[in-house]
Amino acid sequence: MTDQDKLRSPSGSAMRLGGVTMLLLIMALAFVGMGLFMWNMGSDMSRMTESVVQMGKDVGRMTRNMEGMAGNMNQMAASMVEGQARMGDDFSRVRIGMESMTGNMANMSSDMGELNQNIAGMTGRIHNMSVDMRQMNHSMATMTGAMGHMGNDINKFSNPQRMMPFVP
Repeated sequence: MTDQDKLRSPSGSAMRLGGVTMLLLIMALAFVGMGLFMWNMGSDMSRMTESVVQMGKDVGRMTRNMEGMAGNMNQMAASMVEGQARMGDDFSRVRIGMESMTGNMANMSSDMGELNQNIAGMTGRIHNMSVDMRQMNHSMATMTGAMGHMGNDINKFSNPQRMMPFVP
């Protein structure tokens, strides 16, 4: 029996069909596995974005609280200036320390505001990463389609006489 006869025989066709079926099954499993991986990654990115947004809100509240504390410190410093007229040098030193502390609190409040802006920027970058993930999912779908065409090409090369028009 020649090689061509073996390929045309029912067992040769069954083997070819079984090989193609196995290849398609492996490709489908790989696609499903990558899809699950991308789904989980997208879900994790979404949860991380929610956490960063909440962190930004918390920092915003802390900034407002720090500004309120700075106002209270300014009021306390002003009260001390009024009472200091009779108390001498000791209260003068305390007042200077309180004013310095008030300035530090104001700087700290400003730093907290900048931190809030940085977190907002991070949220935007995480959103951009989510868009990139969506594009990557689209690319994976395109690649899966290309892999299906490769299976067709592999079938042609496994039976090369089908590609020659002059061979029956």
